Amino acid sequence: VQLQASGGGLVQAGDSLRLSCAASGLTLVNYAMAWFRQAPGKEREFVAAISRTGGISDYADSVKGRFAISRDNAKGTVFLQMNSLKPEDTAVYYCKAETMNYNDYGEPVVANYWGQGTQVTVSS
Repeated sequence: VQLQASGGGLVQAGDSLRLSCAASGLTLVNYAMAWFRQAPGKEREFVAAISRTGGISDYADSVKGRFAISRDNAKGTVFLQMNSLKPEDTAVYYCKAETMNYNDYGEPVVANYWGQGTQVTVSS
C-alpha cells in the first residue's frame, strides 16, 4: 500500500492550493480517508476526513469554510482544496487511509496507512 501526497508549495496568505493523495495497492472505496498536518514543534493534528463513498465529511474548526475534502474512487485519489490560506496553515500535510474489518472472533480490526507528507508554507 502506498499513499503519495503532492501539491504542496510556498504561497502567500490568501492564496489557494490543492493537495492530492494518490493511493495504490488498495481499493480506495473500502477506506475512509483523512488529511492531517504537523507544524514544526507541534503534534500532528486532524484537518479533514471523508467517508468511503464521499457522502460524509468532517473538518477541524480551524479550517471549516476554507478547506474542502473530496475523493475520486475511480482514480484512487483524494483531494484537499485549501482556500484563503493563512500563515498558521503552514505544516507538512499527510493523508491517511483507514479501514475496519472483523477477525474470526468478530472483533474489529483497524488498519491505517499514512502517506509521506507534502510541505505547505504560507507566507504573510
